[in-house]
Amino acid sequence: MTSPSATTPSMARKLFREGLITPTAGWASGYTQANLLTLPQADAYDFLLFAQRNPRSCPVLDVFDAGKVTGPLLGEGGDIRTDVPLYRVYENGELVQEVTDVTSWWRDDLVSFLIGCSFTFEAALIEAGVPVRHIEQGSNVPMYRTSERCRSAGRLSGPMVVSMRPIPAELIATAVRVTSRYPAVHGAPLHVGDPAALGIYDIDQPDFGDAVDIRRGEVPVFWGCGVTPQAAVMESRPALAIGHAPGHMVITDVRDSQYLVP
Repeated sequence: MTSPSATTPSMARKLFREGLITPTAGWASGYTQANLLTLPQADAYDFLLFAQRNPRSCPVLDVFDAGKVTGPLLGEGGDIRTDVPLYRVYENGELVQEVTDVTSWWRDDLVSFLIGCSFTFEAALIEAGVPVRHIEQGSNVPMYRTSERCRSAGRLSGPMVVSMRPIPAELIATAVRVTSRYPAVHGAPLHVGDPAALGIYDIDQPDFGDAVDIRRGEVPVFWGCGVTPQAAVMESRPALAIGHAPGHMVITDVRDSQYLVP
């Protein structure tokens, strides 16, 4: 089998369509990954406004027309209902299913949002000599609800969610420089250092994903996270919402370099 990093986006999506369940960090190196949130059209404007007001957590890459299952980022034959390794389905804010195919849930009024993902800049971090611990450990990135509140929009409100990567102190400036050049996929860190400043009191107990080793001389560094929309869904309780399982992303046909700014 081709290594995950060497797969093309279409190869990866085919594997997911066939039932492979895996976190996607390190997959299809060089191609942009995205978070997914699908809502009824009646809630779509509120979410678009929520994303506009919280761009560091919810940078929108594309919005599908109501009922549409593909778009330019997915390429020919892409299907947002089947091409993610694992989905989460919410009814009235409650998680009711984790499934590999949401075709049975699909409705003609559903609007899908693709939201930037920090996995996109991880290859650039590694190339710059910055370790990415969850890739080294073959695990999912740790993600945490914070005490920071997003700006609400209409019926949507919720806490900011962050992802964390432990970075050697001497490489923090490099990590900031590299990631700041990818503003469409969360950009520079939101916080460096003390987790308690974000209301995170046990770094070894992430709310989503897996805990990773933090070694001597390393500092926890936190980026905006595209699981923030699902935290808003859980708080605001729309009738139906579909998202990706945290860390199980949409792999697009767009090159990471397209989102790199000078």
